[in-house]
Amino acid sequence: MDGNGRWAAQRSLPRTSGHRAAETAVIDVIEAARAAGIGWLSLYAFSTENWRRPSAEVDFLMQLVRRVVRKHAPLLHARGIRCRFLGVTDPRVPAALARDFADLTTLTGDNRGMTLTVAFDHGGRRDIVEAARSLIRSGVTADAVTEESFAAHLPFPDTPDVDLVIRTSGEQRISNFMLWQVAYAEWVFPPVLWPDFRAPHFLECLRTFQQRDRRFGGVLPHQNGEHRP
Repeated sequence: MDGNGRWAAQRSLPRTSGHRAAETAVIDVIEAARAAGIGWLSLYAFSTENWRRPSAEVDFLMQLVRRVVRKHAPLLHARGIRCRFLGVTDPRVPAALARDFADLTTLTGDNRGMTLTVAFDHGGRRDIVEAARSLIRSGVTADAVTEESFAAHLPFPDTPDVDLVIRTSGEQRISNFMLWQVAYAEWVFPPVLWPDFRAPHFLECLRTFQQRDRRFGGVLPHQNGEHRP
């Protein structure tokens, strides 16, 4: 969810104003994804690298996220959305915020609608390192390690591989996001800054995705001399 700072700069506002304006986009996209029948939605809210930002901005983000979680928890639960948080291991995450994450996870844990994963204090490299450590601790021999056994040690191993990554503001970087799971994801880079991103933009990204030929390293039947069904 990129472009909050640039959105604020274009309006001669502090960066915190861009983060505050992003709340509407978050809720709009969650509602649009649910209405479109999407089963899994992940939002990248705060990375392991974001701790390098000015402390005042980090403190504001922690307070903002807590307010947003507490404000919208009843709505998310009423919509049947299962919520969980990918990351949240750094001791710098305020204890009160970690409790709010845990409370929302518990509240929505039995919901069977869309699964919403919020990546917060998340780093794809860290997840891979921790999975490797977990494999070693479990006593798996080197020859027994497979892609499937490795993936089973990642956080939330029931999460399917990512089909589509949308990065707003036109930036074209992975930024350490779910590195294992995005191996064959399709990428769309709308130029819209995140605070201005709304359901129509999201649905346009879905349409772009639907027009892609996903080969996963192979060849589609119609590209091999066969007729498309």
